[in-house]
Amino acid sequence: MKPSRSIIHDVRGLRYHIRTWGNEQQPKLFLLHGWMDVSASFQFMVDALRGDWHVLAPDWRGFGLSEWQKGGYFFADYIADLEVLLNDFSAHKPATLIGHSMGGNIACLYAGVRPERVERVINLEGFGLPATAPEQAPRRYAKWLAEMADPPRFRPYADFEALAKRLQANNPRLTHDKALFLAHHSGKSLPGGEVTFSSDPTHKATGPVLYRLEEAMACWRHIAAPVLWVAAEDSPIYKRHLAAADDYARRKACFAKLDEVVIPNSGHMMHHDSPEQLAAVVEDFLSPSG
Repeated sequence: MKPSRSIIHDVRGLRYHIRTWGNEQQPKLFLLHGWMDVSASFQFMVDALRGDWHVLAPDWRGFGLSEWQKGGYFFADYIADLEVLLNDFSAHKPATLIGHSMGGNIACLYAGVRPERVERVINLEGFGLPATAPEQAPRRYAKWLAEMADPPRFRPYADFEALAKRLQANNPRLTHDKALFLAHHSGKSLPGGEVTFSSDPTHKATGPVLYRLEEAMACWRHIAAPVLWVAAEDSPIYKRHLAAADDYARRKACFAKLDEVVIPNSGHMMHHDSPEQLAAVVEDFLSPSG
């Protein structure tokens, strides 16, 4: 495996953990992980990259080794955190953002809000959430209040081996060695010897604010950078979008410069399932002729 190192960095008053690979003099890639994931999750894709890159992958607030936030988590905070990271690590050059799932949604929102700060975007199935309607608000607020009174928790596991098996149950394509690596980077030991996920379980709670697809699409329309839209053939997210073909086409039409690639024989966690194929797609898009 390519060696990584950790940076602890202040981001808007929170202690952020950033995992980095490669030489600081090389072109930068910012890798943005998804919900309930961590920065180390990109290790397999980074290992497969052929070129020399300086890769920076933060653990979002409340995930991995980054500090937890009181009072819940909101997309606006991730966008603001990304701005600080780009200002601190790529102040003089527009950035290349590669985001998976939630990270892809954050990348595309930011690229529309700050188009001058982004050179290219690679969006790995961060294609926006299902649209919501105002009529859903009362029930959503009620569920949020109930979960504030009884917050979600992560169950403990006997050891990291058991946690690895839990990850494999979520994704049967995950090999044992990869699952054990991810367990050690996404889990932590408890005082009694058991282990659990290191992220804040508050992320499992229902947010009080409805997702407004039209607002996301308005941001996407302001993106100036070329965007690579990457789907996984066997992903339930991709299949859901295909089943709503008109809505899927409407989302893609928001992007002025869009290429699309589908990774075969892969699930949503394509950076685990098909890291070599994904790395090749990424570097082809980033090549001068891409």
